[in-house]
Amino acid sequence: MELRVLQYFLAVAREQSISAAAESLHLSQPTLSTQLKGLEEELGKQLLIRGSHGSRKVTLTEEGMLLRKRAEEIVNLVRKAEREISASDEVLAGDIHIGAGETQLIRLFAEAAKDMREESRDVHFHMYSGNSVYVLEQLDKGLIDFGLIYGPVDKMKYDFLEMPRCDEFGVLMREDSRLAEKERISPEDLWDQPLIVSSQNLRGENETMVWLGRAPEQLDIVATYNLIFNASLLVDEGLGYAICFSGLVNTAGESSLCFRPLDPPLIAKASIVWKKYQVLPKAAQRFIQQLKDRFTTK
Repeated sequence: MELRVLQYFLAVAREQSISAAAESLHLSQPTLSTQLKGLEEELGKQLLIRGSHGSRKVTLTEEGMLLRKRAEEIVNLVRKAEREISASDEVLAGDIHIGAGETQLIRLFAEAAKDMREESRDVHFHMYSGNSVYVLEQLDKGLIDFGLIYGPVDKMKYDFLEMPRCDEFGVLMREDSRLAEKERISPEDLWDQPLIVSSQNLRGENETMVWLGRAPEQLDIVATYNLIFNASLLVDEGLGYAICFSGLVNTAGESSLCFRPLDPPLIAKASIVWKKYQVLPKAAQRFIQQLKDRFTTK
């Protein structure tokens, strides 16, 4: 498969029309149709379902949807490589891609990023939000440079730097809820309450479930989330209590929400990881050195 043809295919998938894609690519429609047909013949699979007479809309087959996902990853990776290679060795420049979940630890990244931007305006940062499974998947594919993950690190695959601070779990709730009267929340307090938990908490043996002392099926889990802001709206509407990290939702001022820490405390240790034996671009090397220098003074 040629990169150029994959870009043609992505244009058709985006426009849902061969004629519209041809126009955006400055190609004739017959030329584009020939390229797409050749791609289907090369793969031995139908990728597009052409509209019937009178309809110019095209849709992707199941194989087409899979190719679209992989083609987007390939194109993004090529663009990232081009930017890294074209950056001058004499100038601090380039793009740094970081994957992480929602955490106050991002402030440590922001401090290092701010210092680097003061040194050079040609450094740019790109943040991708997701749980540890998503972050490691993006890291393994080479789509990000660094990932922030919780728990043990596979030292055979990744180099890593432990974060100098930990995240503390607690419960986000409405101020008028019954548990808001308590200063700290115990596992027993939550056993008979409607809970809103991170979707990652339901995979395998999770520290949150261990702390609760109950299996998911023994609890009243009314909703799961992967973004705490969305979960906070569910809490605000009275759907239940959300177990999450502290400091992620504003509970000051006129907010109707409050946050209570857990008893016994439950903390999560995180590390920033990157692929072992990977040759990092100059900007990425400087970023990780910035973090190392900062962490030794924390």
